[in-house]
Amino acid sequence: MVFKRKKPLGWLAWMREMVYPRGGFKRATRYVIHRMSRLPDEPHRIARGIFAGSLIGFLPLPGLQFVAAWAAARLMRGNVLAALLGTFNTNPLTTPFFAVFAMTLGHWLLGVEAPLSAEGIGRAFAHAGQDLWRNVAAIFTDERMQWGGLVQFWHDIYVPYFIGALLPGIVLSLIGYYITIPIVQAYQKARHAKADDRRERRRKLKQHLAEAAARLKHKTEHDDKPDAS
Repeated sequence: MVFKRKKPLGWLAWMREMVYPRGGFKRATRYVIHRMSRLPDEPHRIARGIFAGSLIGFLPLPGLQFVAAWAAARLMRGNVLAALLGTFNTNPLTTPFFAVFAMTLGHWLLGVEAPLSAEGIGRAFAHAGQDLWRNVAAIFTDERMQWGGLVQFWHDIYVPYFIGALLPGIVLSLIGYYITIPIVQAYQKARHAKADDRRERRRKLKQHLAEAAARLKHKTEHDDKPDAS
């Protein structure tokens, strides 16, 4: 299994691995590439899955990335497991920097004039969270629902983030797509060559064993013949 571990991680170890892998990001990246290359599918289907998963990984879809990657891979007829692997292109250390870049680009593209500062972003999250909490509570009480903070968050934060992440996400995912094809082709070619070499060695071994058995049988029959003299 692609995601199965011999020794399951505890939740604290899992959180630590999400922030910084135990073997470093270089080793984690090599592991993902290794798993991706071993997927039993055509290189172009694996590459389409990587494109789908990578693109979804850049977008602000908290809690929905695996589902969205699965749906995108099915829509593009790509490898689903490759898409799930592709979502690991982001991590908690790089995501904040990419998010600021994406929101800045989105503000510029959409002409949003809201201040993009840590204080402004925090205030938008706080107001949206308060409205969300009030609206959930309003379902069970007589309080009126409030939408101002959520609308502001949608307009100033989420939509600019999504639009700003979409364009570089497509470009970077396309690069990943075209890099994946030759990597998988080379890996599968080398793997097939090793398999052919193992089969050839087994064939020669069987042939040698058969010849040795034939010589032994011939020698036994010759020794068992009575001496004519």
